[in-house]
Amino acid sequence: MTNNISTLNVLLYGNPIATITHVGRDRTLFAFTDSYINDASRPVLGLGFKDSLGDLLTQFKPTQSKLTPFFSNLLPEETMRNYLAERAGVNATREFFLLWVLGQDLPGAVTVEPADGEALPPNTHTMRDDKTMYEAPMRFSLAGVQLKFSAMQHAHGGLTIPATGQGGSWIVKLPSSRFDAVPENEYSMMELARMLGMNVPEVQLLPISQIDNIPKGIGQFGDSAFAIKRFDRSHDQAIHIEDFAQVFGVYPQDKYKKASMRNIAHVIGVEGKEEDIAEFTRRLVFNTLIGNADMHLKNWSVIYKDKRTASIAPAYDFVSTIAYIPDNSASLKVSRSKKFSDFTLDELSHLAAKAMLPEKLVLDTAKQTAANFHEVWAKEKAHLPLTKLMIKTIEKHLQSIPLA
Repeated sequence: MTNNISTLNVLLYGNPIATITHVGRDRTLFAFTDSYINDASRPVLGLGFKDSLGDLLTQFKPTQSKLTPFFSNLLPEETMRNYLAERAGVNATREFFLLWVLGQDLPGAVTVEPADGEALPPNTHTMRDDKTMYEAPMRFSLAGVQLKFSAMQHAHGGLTIPATGQGGSWIVKLPSSRFDAVPENEYSMMELARMLGMNVPEVQLLPISQIDNIPKGIGQFGDSAFAIKRFDRSHDQAIHIEDFAQVFGVYPQDKYKKASMRNIAHVIGVEGKEEDIAEFTRRLVFNTLIGNADMHLKNWSVIYKDKRTASIAPAYDFVSTIAYIPDNSASLKVSRSKKFSDFTLDELSHLAAKAMLPEKLVLDTAKQTAANFHEVWAKEKAHLPLTKLMIKTIEKHLQSIPLA
């Protein structure tokens, strides 16, 4: 198969817009269709496909083993990638074939299907070392490292993971094997963000017993799971999104590099409205106050509600990471510094100036968010499913933040 030419059709909202061709020796070539190029009212695939004048880019270099960054970022990473690739009998490093397997349930409104009609590459069923034969590969791709599955909600409550993993409107994150009470942590941080007025999807903290069809072979490391409603799905319709690694053309392994919060802010300022800038500022302040040192490029996204205009997508992946790994720095620079202790109004003024954002809006939003945080935190911390250590760690961290 590696020596034969194979083509995948790329669909956006169910309509073909491009092809990805495997031309042998693990080289792939991406190309838009003529009909998409010539469509003046075409839906936007990604901001990274625009040139400096806003016109569509149409010339792309071949890639080796990896796909272009936009499509590479649609695939899961590390543990999740290896798990799904093993189930499908696909080499996890060969992204063309992994996308072939997972392309029917990707983040956003993109789907991928083989041009010749094959449902899967040959020899996709795999035998594990323990002689367990998987009945079918799981067909979804939820980008990221953590073990998480697409799920559907029961009418009577609880969730079920479809046998293929495909088609759910919820994302279920299972407890971590490395860190204690991560689902409780994320649920608490997301609920705090909601109380502070941020755009947060519906979330649930569920007993593991209320989740049906958890795939075999997944170890259970806690009693609860975190579930979040997919904001890229509504009434069985796909809504297009892209994360900022896709926006900046950065491969997943470089999600902590090559860009800053200032770069993200500039895009949001250019593409969005004042309400998007205010929402960005609230999230930046909030994640600094809770000590989230893992807000990398893939944890920020834009959403295309009308298929053409980008605005900041709903919030996700808010976790107080300092509860697990002591850290005095964020994952990305704000404007000049990563250090939490450098998070001042002056740093935000610098960000606003360099990102060409309204300084007054940024500073007023930051001050109001910090003030509101203290009020909500004092009132709610004891009612959230947080350990005493988490609360103590966050409160000690707050003392080191100038803006707090």
